[in-house]
Amino acid sequence: EVQKLNQQLEEKNGEIQQMINQPPYEKEREILKLQKSLAEKEKAQATSDVLCRSLTDEAHQLQRKLASTAEMCQHLAKCLEEKQRKEKGNSDDQIATERSNQVFLLTIIETSLQALICNLQDENRMLKQKVAHV
Repeated sequence: EVQKLNQQLEEKNGEIQQMINQPPYEKEREILKLQKSLAEKEKAQATSDVLCRSLTDEAHQLQRKLASTAEMCQHLAKCLEEKQRKEKGNSDDQIATERSNQVFLLTIIETSLQALICNLQDENRMLKQKVAHV
């Protein structure tokens, strides 16, 4: 590893010596090329930052939606239970069916929201990796 790094260092030193020995117009051209490359990298970094902020905001919005949806589901479940208590004439089978339907719907909602959150977290992780790479 040290030998490899020393070899890379020697190569870089050779490049520096070549640049020092170049005529002034070649040096200027190389400087302009490096400045352009730097500007492109800064632009890519800014774009990545904007995307990360956007995804973070979207994740927060989805978390708020999830919380409000869960709250609404709990409210609906309480309302359903109260309604069922008031309607004592309903048979036990019908109540069990309604409860199982309610649980089923809550499970579907929760599963879909969890999948959405997982997808956003994965996308956010990938964008962070891209930002780190850039």
